[in-house]
Formats: sequence, structure tokens, C-alpha cells
Amino acid sequence: MSQHLNERIETLETRLAYAEYTIEQLNDEVTTQGRELDRLKYQIQLLIDKLQSVQPSQIASMAEETPPPHY
Repeated sequence: MSQHLNERIETLETRLAYAEYTIEQLNDEVTTQGRELDRLKYQIQLLIDKLQSVQPSQIASMAEETPPPHY
């Protein structure tokens, strides 16, 4: 093989190695974020469930409030 061809192959192999490394890093990050997203979804569902089980508030709703005296 010619020197030029060897250099091109070596360049391609180096680029491939960097691309594979980058793909591995991105995959790790996506996996980590997926786990975090699952954890956050679970926590939100717990909050929704808790809010739905709470007794109605003793605070009057806006419709039940008497208007302030300046009305």
C-alpha cells in the first residue's frame, strides 16, 4: 500500500474511534437522563395522588368570596 493510503486509513480509524467514544458518552447520558425522567415522573405521580386525597381546603374559592368594599 502507498504511504498516502495508509495515512488515509489511519485518519479514518482515528475518526471512527472518536465517533465510537462520543456515541458511548451520549448513550450513557441518555440512559442517565431516562432514569432521572422516570424518577421525576414517579415523584409527580405521588404528588398528584397526594393532592387528590387531601380534604378540600377551608379557604373559600374565588366564587365564594365576597367582593371587597370598593366594588
